Amino acid sequence: MTAVMTEARTRTWVPVCQVDELLPERGVAALVHGEQVALFKTYDGEVYALGNLDPFSGAYVLSRGIVGSKGDIPTVASPMYKQVFDLRTGACLSDPGVSVPVYPVRCVAGTIEVGAEQV
Repeated sequence: MTAVMTEARTRTWVPVCQVDELLPERGVAALVHGEQVALFKTYDGEVYALGNLDPFSGAYVLSRGIVGSKGDIPTVASPMYKQVFDLRTGACLSDPGVSVPVYPVRCVAGTIEVGAEQV
């Protein structure tokens, strides 16, 4: 019988910026535990966080993407090759086999915090 070791992971919340510093339909990049994260605030006030790396170009540019929607799905289109990603799930709408990481976000006393796992 082989023992399986699992790493204990805990979520930490990293303060990134004030909610009023995020402009609607614009993205910003932040460094969270060494990972580039793209933050977006939509016109309805929802805040989303995705990995900033565009998997198609290999460039850290999603924070500079075009924010919009496809039906009821809030989206960002990569500024490189224009693939569109669901802000809620990170799934690429034009290539369902590709996705980017999604990070939990919360607002505490006006400060946007991004959740990240640590070992």
